[in-house]
Amino acid sequence: MSQYLREHGSRATPQSAPIHEHQVEDSAGGYVWSVDDWTLARRFLILGTEGGSYYVGERPLTADAAASVRRCIAADGIKAIRLICEVSEGGLAPKNDPALYALAMATAAEAEAVRRAAWDALPAVARTGTHLLHFCAFRELFGGWGRRGRIGVSRWFNDKEPEALAYQLIKYRQRDGWSQLDALRTAHPHPPTPEHDALYRWVTKGIAPVPPQRLVDGFIRAQASESPAETAALIHDYGLPREAVRTDHLKAPEVWAALLTDMPMTALIRNLATLTRVGLLVPFSEAERIVLDQLGDQERLHAARVHPIAILSALRVYAAGHGARGAGEWVPCASVVDALDAAFYAGFREVRPAGKRTLLAFDVSGSMAGFDVLGLAGVSVRDASAAMGLVTAATEPYCTAMAFSGPYSERGFGGGRGGPDAALPFPLTGKERLDDVITRMEAMPFGGTDCAVPMQYALREHIDVDTFVIYTDNETWAGEEHPSQALQRYRERSGIAARLIVVGMAANEFSIADPADSGMLDVVGFDASAPALMAEFSRGGL
Repeated sequence: MSQYLREHGSRATPQSAPIHEHQVEDSAGGYVWSVDDWTLARRFLILGTEGGSYYVGERPLTADAAASVRRCIAADGIKAIRLICEVSEGGLAPKNDPALYALAMATAAEAEAVRRAAWDALPAVARTGTHLLHFCAFRELFGGWGRRGRIGVSRWFNDKEPEALAYQLIKYRQRDGWSQLDALRTAHPHPPTPEHDALYRWVTKGIAPVPPQRLVDGFIRAQASESPAETAALIHDYGLPREAVRTDHLKAPEVWAALLTDMPMTALIRNLATLTRVGLLVPFSEAERIVLDQLGDQERLHAARVHPIAILSALRVYAAGHGARGAGEWVPCASVVDALDAAFYAGFREVRPAGKRTLLAFDVSGSMAGFDVLGLAGVSVRDASAAMGLVTAATEPYCTAMAFSGPYSERGFGGGRGGPDAALPFPLTGKERLDDVITRMEAMPFGGTDCAVPMQYALREHIDVDTFVIYTDNETWAGEEHPSQALQRYRERSGIAARLIVVGMAANEFSIADPADSGMLDVVGFDASAPALMAEFSRGGL
């Protein structure tokens, strides 16, 4: 009998061969299911494609994701815009750029109603000046703005109160080759008030508002300031952001002390290293008190849409004591590291425990460590999956964890049926610190990818599991049994109607979850709402 017939006559089929006509070959040579356009679009909006993946470069990965977004817009543009707004406004993604790109694509849709709805959604998705300029750069990819576009961008400027608009114009003057001057000249808004008119004249013609506008006046004075002490006083008097300060004054502790008083949450997290390096953020200081109060304010974290993975990146960089590329050094403040650790958990939506016997299974194959999350410093996809698993470990009373890849040869490369070497113990409790867990994860060996291993491991070790949660990039290929076959075998031999949640950690089109099996769920990794959704599915909902 040929090898082909032996494989297809068995209930255990090597992952290098399909088990269903609708399966597709993944980027590593294994066969998996392809997700639909809406799932891929959601993955793109949350995960992005920056940096590509282990197997696929950024360009082709982006092309595939963009094509799915385009098909969603063509199929139901209004639904696509609702999805974009849901992800962006809900703070579900670490970065807003994918949502801005998708919205820019929607503004160029064939249907006039979709174009109008996309431009109407601009203020909701482009909430800051930097978002607007990113959007303008993306919009260039799809042709000119047209009348509807000029109206849409004009509304972004005109609908803001003069004080709020002045802040945006000062803080976000230039991004991605676009400036506020470029945006105003292209949109040519008709100012709704004399105050708006004065601000537009200041940006486009350099004419200072008369009578003086408070923030603009402070900005002009700060640019002419002769000493850091004078600049610090101006920051206090006018409420100026960091972008209004002369570069040569940003080395002075008194300037940063003044900025810290009203610093926005995202800016605070981004500048922790600088605050420490200039000697301001030290134990028992006033700066430490302010920072700890801010990081401990859950309402403010949610209002600022600070994503947990962005906090994880800040934690990794700050705790390391040096920049991601080695530039600059500081001695991290232990209390701040602890506060960032706590803020990570606070960034997820409240999770009600499922109360089910849960096995967390972390893919630690080489493909999971080969790229960072959306280009965020110091956070590989493998690191982030461990961090997200901690959220479940902290909430579920009956939870255990393991790590897996593929069997190892002497050369450290996977292949063949999953055996004892493919499953690695990974004790995990919700009381551990993020950086400690990630350090343990980084020290683990890795090989090929075999996503059937968690179910095989549970059978071999006689572990009763209600819900398997697998964190993976879905690039499985190394085993002689498909993950769905392993799950079915586990169900039959254990007598447990086990469920499988696949947490997709890359914006590719693949999934190991069989779409015909209601006991399998495919969710997007790094989605801030994912842990609550997973718990609901584990309880038997959805």
